[in-house]
Amino acid sequence: MGLSFLTGEVRVGLRRVSELNSELAEREAFLAGVLASSTDCIKILDLDGRLTFMNEGGMRVMEVSDFNAIEGCAWPDFWQDAGNSDAKAALAAAQSGSASHFIGKADTFMGNSRWWDVSVSPINGPDGSPARILSVSRDTTALMESQEQQRLLNGELGHRLKNLLTLIQSIAMQTFRQADSLESASADFAARISALGKATDVLTATSWHKATLYEIVQAGITSIDGLADRVSFTGPDIELAAQPALALTLALHELSTNACKYGALSNENGTVAIEWKCEPGNDGSSGRFDFSWQEAGGPPVKPPTRRGFGTKLIERSLANYFRGPASLTFDPAGILFTIAVALTAPDDASSDFIA
Repeated sequence: MGLSFLTGEVRVGLRRVSELNSELAEREAFLAGVLASSTDCIKILDLDGRLTFMNEGGMRVMEVSDFNAIEGCAWPDFWQDAGNSDAKAALAAAQSGSASHFIGKADTFMGNSRWWDVSVSPINGPDGSPARILSVSRDTTALMESQEQQRLLNGELGHRLKNLLTLIQSIAMQTFRQADSLESASADFAARISALGKATDVLTATSWHKATLYEIVQAGITSIDGLADRVSFTGPDIELAAQPALALTLALHELSTNACKYGALSNENGTVAIEWKCEPGNDGSSGRFDFSWQEAGGPPVKPPTRRGFGTKLIERSLANYFRGPASLTFDPAGILFTIAVALTAPDDASSDFIA
């Protein structure tokens, strides 16, 4: 009776040991799978900060094919610049029993630069004191690059906003200085700001980098109201940089407003033809960019007795932005506005005003 009971207990014990071994194997396999599939770089360091283990997922993100190549290396030496000091401080904290966190830059084993979000904590031994150190690094390169791009965009936006405010200030000063009355000045200023707003709408779609000439022309002639069928425009699909696009939009607004009040669009028969072309040079010569606004069929044109806002805009701003002649001719047959510029890069017919 005693022997049978003992034999049964042994069998139960052996079965329990087998079950525990099976559970342990399953747990080890599960943990191994987690470590292998993790996109975090999980490392175990000794108390001196030398690498003793790296998970398979970590080896992939760190571009390590053979852990033996880096086993025993000093972990802080992987970090660059301020990251090296942060890594040493995190190691010292873990040695004293404290967890810490930092963001630093370190190259992969293949030499590719990466940003990492790092957590470092002690692994306590049986006596409760640190025996090893755990370091978990997550690749945050995309996030850091996105933040840097956002910082640059904010800086560029601030610069463009400053330029835009300067332009608005200039428009206000010129408008009110030359006005015959406060009422007319207010109306002219509102119309010019509206035209500027149309141009900024076009530029906003491309993060203030460029606008096509078709878009610029359409934004510049919005004041013609119901007379669009008497305005034609033809030319290739050219994109201008932001500042020239703004200046040309304002110039076209002035031309179209004047045409409606006094020029070709002030009667029943006048027309406006807007044309542009961009031609590369041949045999090493400079290419050309030409733009024209030609009125015809309107009342006879008389030269103005004073230089207005539009004339000054063309003579100063456009000539500056396009780095070439921009002229306004008061021909009796119709106003002619032209830009004629030699391009600075004949090989690709580009200049700094063409995006």
